[in-house]
Amino acid sequence: MTDRVWRERGLRDAVVGGDVAAWRAWYAVEYAPLERYVLWRCGSRRDLADDVLQETWLTAVRRIRRFEPAAGAFHAWLCGIAANAVRNQLRSRRRSSRQQRLPGDVGAADPATAHGERAERVAAALAQLPERWERALRMKYLDRLSVAEIAGASGETEKAIESLLARARAAFREAYGDD
Repeated sequence: MTDRVWRERGLRDAVVGGDVAAWRAWYAVEYAPLERYVLWRCGSRRDLADDVLQETWLTAVRRIRRFEPAAGAFHAWLCGIAANAVRNQLRSRRRSSRQQRLPGDVGAADPATAHGERAERVAAALAQLPERWERALRMKYLDRLSVAEIAGASGETEKAIESLLARARAAFREAYGDD
């Protein structure tokens, strides 16, 4: 068993046992990386990201007993919860905006509204991508890793990563739309 598994199992057991200091320490370590991931998935929409972060942490608190370190890292588990929270928030917002839109309303010409809608479309497009493609785009554009660094981290060839990125970008463009 790896050091990460032992460390995360110990933290999980301490948290489940009611150790508030263990939970605070884990939260402090994971908050910033999770926030970066969520902002990426939300197309940098701070309002959406804040809702997703809150939903993610609440879900994590409720389900911490189910977290199994041997199955994967705590950060990856949190990102999985966050990805589902993004999809839930986007669905909820689409329903809400359809209910609030008046017949004949063509939308606002306000630049801030247009930016918000564009960011929401980015988030929706990212949510439609397979995890592998989204992760490749995140590593390239959010983490700013080179193709060689992504290949090294994933154990694949640079050619395979270039191909993966090309397919991921094409899928993103298709999901985003072309207007």
